[in-house]
Amino acid sequence: MINPQWLRTFTTLVELGNFTRTAERLDLTQAAVSQHIKRLEGEVGALFIRHPRRLELTPSGHALCEYSREVGVANHRLHQRLTDDDGQQGEVSLITPGSIGLALYPHLLEIQRTTPGLSIYHRFAPTQEIVAGVLENRFELGIVTLPQDDPRLAVSVFAREALELVVPAHAKADEWADLARLGFIDHPDGHEMATRLLSRRFPGFSGVCSLPNHGFTNQVGLILEPVALGLGFTVLPRFARQAFSRPEAIRVVTGEPAVVDTLWLLHRAEWPLSARAERMLNAIKPVLGSAH
Repeated sequence: MINPQWLRTFTTLVELGNFTRTAERLDLTQAAVSQHIKRLEGEVGALFIRHPRRLELTPSGHALCEYSREVGVANHRLHQRLTDDDGQQGEVSLITPGSIGLALYPHLLEIQRTTPGLSIYHRFAPTQEIVAGVLENRFELGIVTLPQDDPRLAVSVFAREALELVVPAHAKADEWADLARLGFIDHPDGHEMATRLLSRRFPGFSGVCSLPNHGFTNQVGLILEPVALGLGFTVLPRFARQAFSRPEAIRVVTGEPAVVDTLWLLHRAEWPLSARAERMLNAIKPVLGSAH
């Protein structure tokens, strides 16, 4: 294990870029700072390329920076778990896809407002990043749209979310030809979602690629803006539509069969959830249930 004092000296030197200022910050002599770096380099290899006015990290230096960040995260998690008592204090970390994230975010803010001691850290990400974030203990909770079979993960049903065909408020969308006239507003999952829903709803379905493309955005909160302006239609998950601020400008085209996806809650299986996380989940699950 790397000496924590040496590691602190290294990270401070990386931050300040100067041996003198590092010594002053840590209340050490410059000789002591140099000695700490020399001993670290004896263990992991050269850490810096020394230029006249700056220090440049070597690959070993970058690796040690990453190790230092991981140690800091682990220490933070340890402190939180050791001080976890009534669920009123500390950080809860959550990583989710965009659609469910849009639906959750106002409720997360309300939880934090009514429980000032809680700090909720929420990130939007694709499935692969979500799973990695939970496995690497950077996030206590994750939500994904696909079930996971890694034995290190505890996986449970969190909510169910239907795909929806959304058109401008007064647009006709009874037949495939109507959609072709409207044009498609695409997004990163647009073709996949539209294919799953429209192929079941419209007998004349000839593939999403056959539709005129009237726009694209990778920001889930903006997908419905061009639809509201009458520029086309899209297919997206219900929670993203429910978070849209101008519902009067759009219309959900109902029909059968429904296409409903399951959202899965992930956390590490080796230890129980913190009281903070349990408190947050107990607050948001009823909200999502009523929305669905």
